[in-house]
Amino acid sequence: MVEQVDVSQRAAAIEYAIRDVVVPAVELEKQGHEIIRLNIGDPLAYEGLPTPTHMIDAYKQALDSQDNGYGPSYGLPALRQAIASTETGKGWPCSEDDVYVTHGVTEALQIIFAAFLEEGTKVLAPGPHYPPYMAYPQMYGATTVEYRLNPKDGWSIDLDDIRQKMDDSVRLLVLINPNNPTGNVATAAEVDAVFTIARDYPNCTIIADEIYDGLDFTGSLVSIASRSTDVPVIALNGVSKVYFAPGWRIGYMAWHDPEGRLALVRDGVERLLRSRLCASTPAQHGFLAGLTEDRGWLEGHRARVKQRLDYCMKRIETIDGLECEAPGGAFYLFVRITDERADSDKQWVLDLLHKHHVLVVHGSGFSPEFGAGHFRMVCLPAIDVLATAFDRIDQFING
Repeated sequence: MVEQVDVSQRAAAIEYAIRDVVVPAVELEKQGHEIIRLNIGDPLAYEGLPTPTHMIDAYKQALDSQDNGYGPSYGLPALRQAIASTETGKGWPCSEDDVYVTHGVTEALQIIFAAFLEEGTKVLAPGPHYPPYMAYPQMYGATTVEYRLNPKDGWSIDLDDIRQKMDDSVRLLVLINPNNPTGNVATAAEVDAVFTIARDYPNCTIIADEIYDGLDFTGSLVSIASRSTDVPVIALNGVSKVYFAPGWRIGYMAWHDPEGRLALVRDGVERLLRSRLCASTPAQHGFLAGLTEDRGWLEGHRARVKQRLDYCMKRIETIDGLECEAPGGAFYLFVRITDERADSDKQWVLDLLHKHHVLVVHGSGFSPEFGAGHFRMVCLPAIDVLATAFDRIDQFING
């Protein structure tokens, strides 16, 4: 028997429910079964939501002109300027120097966590939430504490729960707006109330994950940074969801620091960015075209997503054993399983996969405490595909 090399505890503890459930799905596909995948938020995996051609052309042009060498560690100047202009247009004074381009929002999070967190510090994140907010802080000796989103009130922010869980060890308070996985959109009043709480904790910075901000269906979405005159905010966004180019892996963080509290942390962030060289140069050119050229195409994409989202809600309402709060944004539905046979949401999801070949993600993968008893699905497929998926789900529950 060959002795195995030990894996680090930090790696062994990582879970990513969205892709973990793919493993059994792939095995079924190898056996010849066709799986309807409703698990991952990749618009390019579905019909009718392509990346805009002018962005692809800009990407190709960069390659054709050999503009694919190393770029500046903080991002191409023209792209940083365009991002700063976009953020300023949302209502706060953002300059090129406030913007750092990263390998998607995920790398931005890793860098932020590395610069802010140490042993004994905390991240306060919504529950349910995007899994890296739970997975990554522990790499730096920190812990993630979840604050509650109210499942009976459109997943609104439970401000009392934030107040009870805030203390001087909280370095980062996370707002995901619109939220993944629930789709809730925080109101301006909710955002302002969070700032009121954060003001009592001068070591706390707000992370504003706004990667889905172009897919707001409420008309009430606000830029989180635009609401702050004192509390520091790091806005996160990128090319993957609203520009429909997830595989390009280009995101950014834009720092709003009205009172200049974050100079030391920003120095650390810049050191980390320099040490990993740069984000993809040609992909940055593609994103630049998305920001500076025609954006009229987005209305059509948004309308298609909304049509599919509305269809999903109508179908869920007809199926005994399911309930869902209507999402205000993004392209997810976080569905409550009221099927009495469901003792475990993960087992329910696996049973659905094996018996009827529909792949969704168990809600406990987004929060063991606040997501259990739910599943997340995307509304991105064409309606005929969604119809087949819901027929199978209905058969699974009530057949």
